[in-house]
Amino acid sequence: MRNALRACARPEPWRRGPVLTALALLLGLVLLLHATITDHAGLGSLMENVLPWLGLFVPLLLAVACLRRSLAAVTALLLPAVVWTALFGGLLHDKSHPGGDLTVATHNVGAANPDPTATAHTLAASGAGLLALEELTPRAVPLYERTLAPTYPYHAVLGTVGLWSKLPLSATHPIDVMNHGPLAAAKPAAAKLPENRALHTTVTTPDGPLAVYVAHLGSVRLMPRTGFWTASRDIGAAALTKAVTADPTPRVLLLADLNGTWDDRAFAGLSARLGSAQRTAGTGFGFTWPAAFPMARIDQILYRGMEADRSWTLPGTGSDHLPIAATLTW
Repeated sequence: MRNALRACARPEPWRRGPVLTALALLLGLVLLLHATITDHAGLGSLMENVLPWLGLFVPLLLAVACLRRSLAAVTALLLPAVVWTALFGGLLHDKSHPGGDLTVATHNVGAANPDPTATAHTLAASGAGLLALEELTPRAVPLYERTLAPTYPYHAVLGTVGLWSKLPLSATHPIDVMNHGPLAAAKPAAAKLPENRALHTTVTTPDGPLAVYVAHLGSVRLMPRTGFWTASRDIGAAALTKAVTADPTPRVLLLADLNGTWDDRAFAGLSARLGSAQRTAGTGFGFTWPAAFPMARIDQILYRGMEADRSWTLPGTGSDHLPIAATLTW
């Protein structure tokens, strides 16, 4: 102990590794101030989608700092370590508990899914009372309808999204999450429907109506010249926020492929109005994409006027997304 104190008292260990120290402080500031990073070329949005993974740099920098015997760098690493723990530490433990009035599931089944019938069987085995599917194709819809019919007597499909239910559905209509402005208003509904990517329907439960939204927001792209392109997705996020905000139903459920993580600033409006089942009642990050090696949770179960009891990821299907499920109580 005396030797360690003497070593710390000498100036040399504090002078070593100035670059490492600067990197550690920069990492901490990025984690702490990520919301203030400019979104020029989508930089802020991109950073927020990979935010949990920045924690991997803490042990990496720590190992290098130890090799360099840099006390300054080791001390500076306390900042990113504490900030990352404050942001994401609460996600790591199991927050589930018994109970639940309704189990729901959602899955981007993938337009290129080679076996929709097998996917439908896997999803039906989840026991979900409500099952939302995104990225449906005209070829696959009849297969899903036929396979899911014995379990789900009610369903609605509008464009590329659908909801299968054990409870009656009513007042189903599309939500335009792809178009905006005067030209969108002038576009006939029949022209929008084949590519429709969001719907609203009312589920009749024994305890009253439940407003359900199923959505698949526009894709994002990492472009060599323009950066992280999110325009289509952001239009959809704004449209969903507007619809949810105006919905007078006490209980609201959003089952969606958002094409972005819940930390993304594009969903600030939604996160102010809806809770995340994974954050409230899940274990860990619950990454869903890509299915082969999940690195981000872009599929979400969000709610209002209810409580989440459990949230989990279902086994993979032929899609490039993993399905997710949650139990809810009202």
